[in-house]
Amino acid sequence: MDQITIRSDRQTDYVFTYKGEEVTLEAGSVISIANGLKDVVLPTCKMKIANNLIIIKE
Repeated sequence: MDQITIRSDRQTDYVFTYKGEEVTLEAGSVISIANGLKDVVLPTCKMKIANNLIIIKE
């Protein structure tokens, strides 16, 4: 399984869906997900993708 890391550069919390449940990524925090993007739904926003890192922008 591929691990993916999501980092927030936002000043506010960011909510996305993981395995059908809402998950809150707090402003300025980082979360790693073991099975990559398989079960992740990211709402549309500005983001940058670098290797296995997704950076959520304002």
